[in-house]
Amino acid sequence: MTQKFSLILGGILTSSLLVAMPATAQITDAKVDSLVEALRLAAPDTGTEDDGLYSEWQIKPDNIPRWSKLCIQQELTPAEFEANEAQAREVLSCVMSDILQEEYEASGNDESLAVRRAAAWWMAGDPEQYNSERISDYTQEVLQHYQQQ
Repeated sequence: MTQKFSLILGGILTSSLLVAMPATAQITDAKVDSLVEALRLAAPDTGTEDDGLYSEWQIKPDNIPRWSKLCIQQELTPAEFEANEAQAREVLSCVMSDILQEEYEASGNDESLAVRRAAAWWMAGDPEQYNSERISDYTQEVLQHYQQQ
């Protein structure tokens, strides 16, 4: 084989491999911010003032110290978290960035499905529940808010 032919064949093989490789979704800060805002907008109103949930995102208090320690290296109390929306967004963006990336991969890079799966993780702790009777309306609402961002 000539050197020129080897280079051409090598280029063809490399191009073929690149085409065959699946594209990985690019999770941008803007997408994560849109998801975090969609979760806030879709947060259920429990109708009870002291329902035990914190902030406009309606977060269980047990998650707040753990997530804040992981994301901002400062363990916040639920009251501190609720009192500082900017810090709350920072923590939630950190948490949801990883979740959204995982759900993009699990959905075959289908953005709408990834958002619904992330919303199911948020609401039920299980992304597979995105279409369950119990929370499908919620995951669809999160997706609608996300798409409006």
